[in-house]
Amino acid sequence: MKLILLGPPGAGKGTQAKMLTEKFSIPQISTGDILRAAVKDGTAMGIKAKEYMDAGGLVPDEVVVGIVRDRLQEQDCNNGFILDGFPRTLGQADALGAALEGMSKELDYVLSLDVDAEALIERLTGRRTCKECGRGYHIAFDPPATQNQCDSCSGELFQRDDDREETIRKRLQVYADQTSPLISYYQESDILVSLDGMLPIAQVQEQMLAKLQAS
Repeated sequence: MKLILLGPPGAGKGTQAKMLTEKFSIPQISTGDILRAAVKDGTAMGIKAKEYMDAGGLVPDEVVVGIVRDRLQEQDCNNGFILDGFPRTLGQADALGAALEGMSKELDYVLSLDVDAEALIERLTGRRTCKECGRGYHIAFDPPATQNQCDSCSGELFQRDDDREETIRKRLQVYADQTSPLISYYQESDILVSLDGMLPIAQVQEQMLAKLQAS
């Protein structure tokens, strides 16, 4: 099963990817993770990426795609993979398609978690984290017994910078500008599966598995 998982920040991609990894015994591939690994291992593409990173620039698409291509040729991808966080743009999608064609592989599905932006902002801005033990809470959906105090260690709870409303709105706008056009792109190839990401996690999983197991 060769999959791409699309969805804005906070849509639950990580949770769903973990379920798919366990269900189909295929790796979840995050571009951030494999980029860091390639740099650490000193691969040809990793060395190129490090040059741009050391100079404070963005790693160009051809290098990122090269690193993804190298990762997809590893043995654990023989039965499939889940690409999480890639592609992000139409240019990357075109390059990925060409790379897959060169490896005689093709995508089975692109799973798109659709969520309401305002509901997503409420979901993310409500998150709180314990300064001492790192336990997470949500002020509306999973609040602590005592306000601003961790149930486990009595540590103080705080809101991470990336959970602040202004930060989240910027991230959602970047997603809308760069990544949402991919939905139309993959729709034209008839491999897009739209899922209601506002449903409870278990129901989203049921939708997903119903589609994948029917194929």
